[in-house]
Amino acid sequence: MKKNVLIIGAGGVGQVAAHKCAAHNRLLGDIHIASRTIGKCHAIIDSIREKGSLQDPQGVLQAHQLDAMDTAATRALIERTGAQIVINLGHAFVNMSVLEACIETGAAYIDTAIHEDADKICETPPWYANHEWKRKPRCAERGVTAILGCGFDPGVVNAYAALAVNEYFDQVDSIDIIDINAGSHGRYFATNFNPEINFREFTGQVWSWQGGQWQSNKMFEVQRTDDLPVVGQQTSYLTGHDELHSLSQNLNVPNIRFWMGFGEHYINVFNVLRNIGLLSEKPVTLDNGQSVVPLQLVKAVLPDPASLAPGYVGKTCIGNLLKGVKNGQPREVFIYNVADHVEAFAEVGSQGISYTAGVPAAAAAMLIAQGVWDVRAMANVEELPYQPFINLMNRIGLPTHIREAGREDALVQFAEQASLA
Repeated sequence: MKKNVLIIGAGGVGQVAAHKCAAHNRLLGDIHIASRTIGKCHAIIDSIREKGSLQDPQGVLQAHQLDAMDTAATRALIERTGAQIVINLGHAFVNMSVLEACIETGAAYIDTAIHEDADKICETPPWYANHEWKRKPRCAERGVTAILGCGFDPGVVNAYAALAVNEYFDQVDSIDIIDINAGSHGRYFATNFNPEINFREFTGQVWSWQGGQWQSNKMFEVQRTDDLPVVGQQTSYLTGHDELHSLSQNLNVPNIRFWMGFGEHYINVFNVLRNIGLLSEKPVTLDNGQSVVPLQLVKAVLPDPASLAPGYVGKTCIGNLLKGVKNGQPREVFIYNVADHVEAFAEVGSQGISYTAGVPAAAAAMLIAQGVWDVRAMANVEELPYQPFINLMNRIGLPTHIREAGREDALVQFAEQASLA
């Protein structure tokens, strides 16, 4: 059994994961939080103590300064803290350096998003094959558990896909992952997580898996409207996203697409920024000779996503709409979660988007600590047991529901052999 957790990254998602890990520190052991800005780590620790989140109040809860791009420094911190589980919630550029440190030390690795090369946008699919999956042999050789993409999307939606393929259908024809944030933060314009990563998702090609092959579209070119639980009628747009790149390879489903909701105001501002070149990742030279990356400048002037939490209201709805055949008859189900921004802030001091990403990462750490997900190899979430994962999230804040004709909004839960601490 592994214990002692190092959380790398002290943004909104890091805050959620830290609160949830602290609430189960009898199972997880010492909790360490690391960031380039150690003050953010101390702020999270203060929040945990103020809300009384530590299950064992005498447990270790410490902050550390770390440049996670530095593999040697990350390895040294893992060794110094005795961390056997590392939750990487830093920006997507640090994935490979943190993963390498875990491979070298034997610590289990968890992340919530695919690795990105700062000099490239929208690489050739499947994206995992460009970086993460190249380390599969080394993880297997060294017996290192590496759980890829265990936020909500990617992450929970991967578990939903595996659940449906294995238990609700004989044949799945399509998986449409729909991500709707029906909340409002009251700012003129902001992104719900790191603006640089957020914009990079949408400035390249939109890759989807259709007819058993990759198809390319432009952003905002294809849209749909759905009547969803709680949030009602919502329009979303075909978007490229991490989970398509593992689900397309691991599940025998010919059509897998990702749809994200955007308001007209967001689309208008995004298009203006893109059309005048402010979303470019390529440096430009100013009149004074200074080199500036436009995308990083935009990030610097936008609100910190973590600062949105106090005034955020409304709900999210994220889930998988699956169509296929069961017992010779057509079947359609929607497996989903609804999260509330106000409730998330009251519990852990973060907004709902961060909550939906941070809770699954903490759940993965708990399952590794128990041995359930300590597979000693690299895996995407759809390759792991989904039943204990869904049950655990039901208990710690992200309940799973299913809706289909004649069966409205039923809670998905499974019989358990043992309960988590």
